[in-house]
Amino acid sequence: MTDARTALVTGAARGIGAATARRLARDGYRVAALDLREEDAETTAAAIRADGGDALAVGADVGDEDAVVQAVAHVARTLGPPTVLVNNAGILRDNLLFKMSTADFDDVLRVHLRGAFLVSRAVQAHQVEARWGRVVNLSSTSALGNRGQANYAAAKAGMQGFTKTLAIELGPFGVTVNAVAPGFVETEMTRAVAERVGVPFEDLLAAEAKAVPVRRVGQPEDIAAAVSFFASEEAGFVSGQVLYVAGGPRG
Repeated sequence: MTDARTALVTGAARGIGAATARRLARDGYRVAALDLREEDAETTAAAIRADGGDALAVGADVGDEDAVVQAVAHVARTLGPPTVLVNNAGILRDNLLFKMSTADFDDVLRVHLRGAFLVSRAVQAHQVEARWGRVVNLSSTSALGNRGQANYAAAKAGMQGFTKTLAIELGPFGVTVNAVAPGFVETEMTRAVAERVGVPFEDLLAAEAKAVPVRRVGQPEDIAAAVSFFASEEAGFVSGQVLYVAGGPRG
């Protein structure tokens, strides 16, 4: 990349978000690693700087409109206008429908969907001004339906409709918008799922791997590689797409 651009990655403290932030830094972007707590995001930012990259840690609640506006403005002032956005922030509040609380449903949609909306709305102004941009939203194979995840599945399915609509609206300004939908990925979040259901994490990984055609679970770096492509110059004619990164056919 001749002139370094700024990428903003939400939920960048760990897992897929951290791997994506590091990958984009290796691709030559200045990276703003955003998470709920700045000190958590700093772990990722510090790792990028240790590798010779340029990174900023930002703390903000993606569901808080004012906090998002301030965070994006801070990134623009410090690193430069963010023209690449990865909406990765998310939480799990799994339960069967009859046991799921209203708060658990609302909280998941607030972080995933409202968060993606607020951050995208704030960032698009910089993209439109630059007449260039990339938005990559994190969906999931759960968008196709998954027991115990009525809230998460609804949010991830909504992310796909959100993606396709933004692709239509922002395309005339040189902005592409795509989604990556991971299958089972080995992260702290999936480790927490194993703990919640009382299954040893290694047993869960083995069981999940058997159901995947390539016979392994995903790693955060697998997802980061797909995001890297969508964020690249070469992906300029790809927009409004959902790429399932799940070790086999989905969608």
